Amino acid sequence: MSAIDLPGFADLERARLRIAAHARVTPVLRSRSLDALAGAELHFKCENFQRAGAFKFRGACNAVWALDEATARRGVVTHSSGNHGAALALAGHTRGIPVHVVVPDGAVRSKLAAIEAFGASVHRCAATLAAREDAAARVCAQTGASLVHPYADARVIAGQGTAAIELLEAIADLDALVAPIGGGGLIGGTAIAAAQLSPGTQVFAAEPAGAADAAESLRLGARVADFEPHTICDGLRALIGAPNFELLRRHGVEVLTVDDDATVAAMRLVWERLKIVIEPSSATVFAAVLRHRERFAGQRVGLIVSGGNVDLDALPWTPPPSAPGRG
Repeated sequence: MSAIDLPGFADLERARLRIAAHARVTPVLRSRSLDALAGAELHFKCENFQRAGAFKFRGACNAVWALDEATARRGVVTHSSGNHGAALALAGHTRGIPVHVVVPDGAVRSKLAAIEAFGASVHRCAATLAAREDAAARVCAQTGASLVHPYADARVIAGQGTAAIELLEAIADLDALVAPIGGGGLIGGTAIAAAQLSPGTQVFAAEPAGAADAAESLRLGARVADFEPHTICDGLRALIGAPNFELLRRHGVEVLTVDDDATVAAMRLVWERLKIVIEPSSATVFAAVLRHRERFAGQRVGLIVSGGNVDLDALPWTPPPSAPGRG
């Protein structure tokens, strides 16, 4: 299976076995108050509790442990604004191989710190997709390491799909399943899992309105290759990959767009009601359900909370006034 092939459900099953010794089975949480706000029965699959703080570890771990020994010894390379880079760094650490991460300018500090903490070599570049891809290609040529693309790699897509397998096995008869979409690794794997395990479940992708290239691609019937994202959701700024777009079309995934204000409001509600830390990219799924309340009314809805790596020094809401001093 090459990195540009479309994975099938058998690939997801193999990925699940391959990563079982390393990845966590994350919990599914409920909140009656959030159900009431949405008018639906919500089941939050909490990948913010995954190792490295995001679902990305699943795909990175599968890609690393799928390598033959000779290839693995030469190491792996990726480009990432944060979560995938940290995930690959940790996955490489579990196998004891070199990891190189190309990081664009402006990456979230906490995510960059995680990449470095897991022992990866960091290579800086300009904050454009072309610069990221060019830099990654140079590092591959210089080191002999293999590229593990953040989302357009069949091994990565298969690994990401294991989160949906766990959710669909834990919660039967979901009417809808919502996952965030950036490059499309998670939603692609989710669509494959749902088609096999719960074909009656409609899969939705939640996308920032300021980075809605996937929605535009589906509208046009062809993948948009030139789009300038403007969104607080740093994990969802990537253009959808070619194999990922094909999986959306093949499985009839519908994209729901949400603006950043709605995403921040949803993020704060999750912090307040579920008592968990999630990042803006994760909050898009709940924001989409609230924004399109009529689509989900009365339904059993699964939401994949993609990660919790947020910069606590730059939360996207105004901090409360300082508490008064004690007299």
